[in-house]
Amino acid sequence: MTGMESLAKAASDEQLAIFGGFHPDPGEGRGGTLLLLGPAEPGFWPHVQAATEFNDGAPDPLDRWSARVIGALAARFGGEAHFPFGGPPYRPFYSWALRTGRAWASPVTLLVHDTAGLLVSYRGALALPERLPLPAPPQRPCDTCAAPCLAACPVGALGADGYDLDACHGFLDTPAGHACMSGGCRVRCACPVSQSYARLPEQSAYHMRLFHR
Repeated sequence: MTGMESLAKAASDEQLAIFGGFHPDPGEGRGGTLLLLGPAEPGFWPHVQAATEFNDGAPDPLDRWSARVIGALAARFGGEAHFPFGGPPYRPFYSWALRTGRAWASPVTLLVHDTAGLLVSYRGALALPERLPLPAPPQRPCDTCAAPCLAACPVGALGADGYDLDACHGFLDTPAGHACMSGGCRVRCACPVSQSYARLPEQSAYHMRLFHR
């Protein structure tokens, strides 16, 4: 089993998947390979819900779970863990995602991923000292898509012109916004790749509560 295969198996045991990687430029100081980790579906949400962090009553259970699990992976494989939370300063996960060749700017400007669609999220990254082989990047899914995301927001808060945060929050405060709160952003869910990703509505609702509080 290669180093990449061993790491992918260890991540899979914690319901995480490698969502892409790249080789940092000389001088960036992040090792030979940087790998981004995201939820492996189906099965991620039941797995983390059973973890200690979700049952001890302390705040930020998902971030604490991510720090523990990805930190342990970093220690096991001789790397360094980085996270999209805990700042400022914050790690440049958006630009890192673009550099993997497996995530792109979508028609609604949000990141879209080749397997997670607009439901992509990153729980952390591993900076490894060795230069691991990486697969060729796939085709951008939006290139062959009719872009239902562009018309999915009921109040036009998220579209080709960007994101109207106030309009979004205002809609979520209305009875009509309950569907977004309980099932996830309609724009993200409209993506055909998102629909094949099998993320549970309960997980989307969790993130929506954190976003709209």
